[in-house]
Amino acid sequence: MKYVRFQREGRSGFGVLEQENRIRVATGEMFDRPQLIESTLPLERVRLLPPCNPGAMIALWNNSKVQIAKFRRETPEEVLYFLKPSSCFIAHGDSILYPKTETKRVVLEGEIGIVIGRICKMVTAQQAKDFIFGYTVVNDVTAQDVVKRDPTFPQYSRAKGYDTFGSFGPCIDTEVDPLTLRIESFINGKRCQDYPVTDLVFNPYEIVADISRTMTLRPGDVITCGTSLGADPIVPGDAVEIRIDGIGSLINHVVE
Repeated sequence: MKYVRFQREGRSGFGVLEQENRIRVATGEMFDRPQLIESTLPLERVRLLPPCNPGAMIALWNNSKVQIAKFRRETPEEVLYFLKPSSCFIAHGDSILYPKTETKRVVLEGEIGIVIGRICKMVTAQQAKDFIFGYTVVNDVTAQDVVKRDPTFPQYSRAKGYDTFGSFGPCIDTEVDPLTLRIESFINGKRCQDYPVTDLVFNPYEIVADISRTMTLRPGDVITCGTSLGADPIVPGDAVEIRIDGIGSLINHVVE
């Protein structure tokens, strides 16, 4: 199933995409036995919201085999990550705001996102699948020149935490096999990223297991698995698309 959250006439709700253009409305809690009802809504009559409301968005760094090889980095022995604030979350169709007084180089980073479905602590990679609700599409937007602006402290949370820099959606797919997927990124229709999930050093199950040894993961938390080569600059006026066939396309426009 492909779960979405939406807003209509000032009220929010959630449901399941049917035939790509209609939403079967659901009641209850998305992560606790939701019930689908007879009511449906045309997709064009609602505004899509981020498909869940994470308590935490945990984002990985240095998790691409080809990127590690190209830049001659050391392959990490454990998952390397930082947190993105909830104030940066936006949905499919929302605008990415370019903070022009803060940065001169903003890049896209197309990634697959894991959505946690159950309270998860100290699980193994073999157990992790039972704690994953599904997968979503993420654009981990980054002010690249801000990361090393202070030579004494890499500022990943600042560089990746500007308002609107955490785009994800349009849905959460609960049935897809993540190990079969490819992530593609486009700027104004031109592809700049195309890599398989198998390029990741740590696969989604290993990532969940590793992070769960440090923190308790809760329903709705999102883990974004890191990007590969081709994280190109974006500027105001650009249309940015991150596409994962099997899940969907996440499209945003960049504005000043």
